[in-house]
Amino acid sequence: MLPATPLPDFRSPAFLRAHIADTMAFYEGRCVDPSGGLFQFFKDDGSVYDARTRHLVSSTRYVLTHAMGGRHFGNAEWQGIARHALAFVNEAHAQPQGGFAWVLDWHDGRATVTDGTNHCYGLAFVLLAHAHALLAGQADAAGGLERCWQLMERRFWRPEHSLYADEATPDWVVGPYRGQNANMHACEAMMAAFRATKDRKYLDRAVALSDAVTAKLAAKSADLPGVVPECAALVWEHFREDWSIDPDYNRDDRTNIFRPWGFQTGHQTEWTKLLLQLDRLCAEQGLAPAPARLARARRLFDAAMRFGWDDAHGGLVYGFKPDGTLYDDGKYHWVQAESLAAAAWLATALEESGASADEVARYWGWYDRLWHHAWSHFVDHRYGAWYRVLAADNSKITDEKSPAGKVDYHDMGACYDVLAALREI
Repeated sequence: MLPATPLPDFRSPAFLRAHIADTMAFYEGRCVDPSGGLFQFFKDDGSVYDARTRHLVSSTRYVLTHAMGGRHFGNAEWQGIARHALAFVNEAHAQPQGGFAWVLDWHDGRATVTDGTNHCYGLAFVLLAHAHALLAGQADAAGGLERCWQLMERRFWRPEHSLYADEATPDWVVGPYRGQNANMHACEAMMAAFRATKDRKYLDRAVALSDAVTAKLAAKSADLPGVVPECAALVWEHFREDWSIDPDYNRDDRTNIFRPWGFQTGHQTEWTKLLLQLDRLCAEQGLAPAPARLARARRLFDAAMRFGWDDAHGGLVYGFKPDGTLYDDGKYHWVQAESLAAAAWLATALEESGASADEVARYWGWYDRLWHHAWSHFVDHRYGAWYRVLAADNSKITDEKSPAGKVDYHDMGACYDVLAALREI
């Protein structure tokens, strides 16, 4: 493990690679279940506290973390684990009706579906997993990638809105709820799919999704009761079937980690990162730059820092209200990770666009501040990986380091994202 002190150079590619390797070491040697898939629930010390529950989000994210590690570190064992993880997605989570079960009970080499709901959010990660497997040289992932695209197209795509619907029953009755989160991760997956295949449909879809969410949907936030001007163009989470704002969905219910109420600090910055990654990807294809993307990315990030940064204790809070006041003061690992990656992308994008040194330095300042907080409070310098959630004052509130959905995908992903912003990968 890298020591907690003195502080490293957070902008150093060597540091970022070392931190990825240290985080992977937390899972190495303990995550693989020889009977199928990977274990998904770990205490702080790495002990498994639930060996049977398998969540689609963890199952797919494991493919990404190990495929990325295999590619960029030349680690053949991680490549093998990525194949093992993807096989579990396609053999255990995949269902006869064409979807992928959200949650399984895995016991004695057999899967029992405990939640068969089809989530577009989950399919976005199935697509992402196949894309990264393909990028890592797993040629047989190409068929699964195309099948997942077709499944999303047939069941969830709504061309009149340029957005995906959100969930369906196991037999594909699509519900009325609409959300931005599934579309955000679909945008991420489409960019990876384009890199893996060079099929233009994926890039076109990523552009369509980014415009639909960060321009059209974001403009609807002006309709929220009590919204202040600085929040009137941010990305709201929840919508009705016609994509009108639903201001009350899950209000005061903080148990749903995938559909929380309020403006999500980390989703504003995650969109910042995705917009800038998309802009660079388009430029690499000879497409004209879109100044509106940089402007939207900056607006989202600036608002997230203004309303999300905790001046008393440091770090970013989970969410804030339409009037800009605090809603949820919890500190979540992924919010800090996505935000530091977004800061690096903003700093490099502004520098490459010819912005002033002061403007560029402002975002590198946020990058360093966010990393300092994460390094001081979230990174476990004894056992490895990041703590999932802390209290408002950064104190520990659980010894469950990596429950379903985590696997440090955001935390290692942020390091890869910064390396990409620096053009080091």
